[in-house]
Amino acid sequence: MPPTRKIDLRKTLFLLPNIITLSSIFCGFDSIRITAMVDEHATSADSGPLFYKASLLLVFALFFDMLDGRVARLTKTQSSFGLQIDSLADVISFGVAPALLVYKWSLYQEEIPGLICAFLFAGAGAVRLARFNVLSMGEKGAPTKPGKYIVGLPVPGAAGILISIIVANHAASAELTKPEYVWAFMGLTVFLSFLMVSTIKFRSFKDLKLNMRTFLLVALAVGSSAFISFQTKEPSFVLVWLLSAYVLIGLIETIVNLSRRKRPVEAEIENAGDRRSAPPRT
Repeated sequence: MPPTRKIDLRKTLFLLPNIITLSSIFCGFDSIRITAMVDEHATSADSGPLFYKASLLLVFALFFDMLDGRVARLTKTQSSFGLQIDSLADVISFGVAPALLVYKWSLYQEEIPGLICAFLFAGAGAVRLARFNVLSMGEKGAPTKPGKYIVGLPVPGAAGILISIIVANHAASAELTKPEYVWAFMGLTVFLSFLMVSTIKFRSFKDLKLNMRTFLLVALAVGSSAFISFQTKEPSFVLVWLLSAYVLIGLIETIVNLSRRKRPVEAEIENAGDRRSAPPRT
């Protein structure tokens, strides 16, 4: 009787985060399918539910994207393969899918400028992820431990802002799809594209610990979210606020750090000028 082969549990666990990542890809793919079904000449009453469904699929993709990395760390199955497939999933679900979604939802009203803005978002997302992969790989190609900050706005975060606005618009009776808002959304799309490929550092929140500072941060997020929900009467605007606050924190920290670096340089220049103007010693 041939000996029975034992199942390697570790190899089985290796599949788990990758299956979650594939679930994110499926959500992005199905969102693209639904968005492509929308007729640009359809009324908001006809197209609104489709846009809402496509947006919700991308919200699920965001959930799977947050889950796969944590599962990989908990099961200690991080790998170069996982890093690459996660980035490819992000290109589909948070690069191409939201770019097509925002184009069909609003930007199509300015056909050529809108197309360029939508492409900039998808292209910037691909560039951002390629740079992230290069910075995240060690000398032997293995993924390195994530740091306190991330260079450039994460692609899921940029996509999340567009997605949350479209979800909130569904609750606001499609008011934001009117032609007078098109240029504002083109500007937002270009701005998010710039943040993704910029060198601005955003917090990764990988270093959060159970202390008073973390408690105050969570309390502020919960309190402000409750206030926004109460004022707007629509809980869907909370996600717009939280993601916008994340971007704002990154921009404020960058400005503060630049001002701190500028002061020693100015002091050094001033000291050098004083030394040159001082009379020579006799």
